[in-house]
Formats: sequence, C-alpha cells, structure tokens
Amino acid sequence: MPRNVSVIILYDQEKKILLQHRAEDAARLPGYWAYFGGGIEAGETPEQAVRREALEELNYVLNDPKLIMKQTFFGNDGKSEKHVFVEEFDPSKKITLGEGQNFGWFHLSEINGLKIIDHDIEVLEYIRDKY
Repeated sequence: MPRNVSVIILYDQEKKILLQHRAEDAARLPGYWAYFGGGIEAGETPEQAVRREALEELNYVLNDPKLIMKQTFFGNDGKSEKHVFVEEFDPSKKITLGEGQNFGWFHLSEINGLKIIDHDIEVLEYIRDKY
C-alpha cells in the first residue's frame, strides 16, 4: 500500500537545513540522513501531518510551513507521494530530538558525503537556489 508522507525542511539564517540521522534499527532507511516528518494519517491533511510530525519528532511547533513541492517516489510500498514543506527555524524555540539517533544542520554543499536516498537528494537540488 502506498505511503504518502509530509516532511519539513527547517532552515536557519545561515541557510543551513536540519536533517535527521535515522536510527540504525529504523524500519525505513536505517542509518540514513533524511527529513523530519512521516506518514499522513487517515483524515489528516498534509499540513496537519507535518505539524504533528514536527511536534512528535522535534518537540517543535511550526509557525507557517509552506508547501513547496509534491514528489512522487517509489519505495518498498510502491508508488508514494511526498509533500515537502519549508519554514525558517525560529531560534527562540528549542529542539528536542524525539526520533532518530541525532540531527544536524548542514549547508547544501555539505551533504555530498552523507548517506541520503536519491529522492531526498532531488528535493535538495530543487531547493538549492530557493532558500
């Protein structure tokens, strides 16, 4: 069954983006660097899902996430759709990691050595000159 997801790309004033280092025992993409976010639950809009996921995974309340793209990708569950939101990080808020083994802030030029799935790299290429 397809798994539609919503993800958030938080960026700071230095144009670094926040990525999650997924746990080595994660059901999907163990050990990869990825976006924070997850599956859209029944009855949820993509924005409701990304707000819930940011709270669950980062203990971070999003102010005004902007949907910048929808991406079709193929995973173990077949064809799925990813809703990609962006928001500038509010440094007055604290992030508390709720999922994954770590997180990091990266300039887009720093991601080449990271273990990232191809369709997430496509998103980074799409936003490269926009944020």
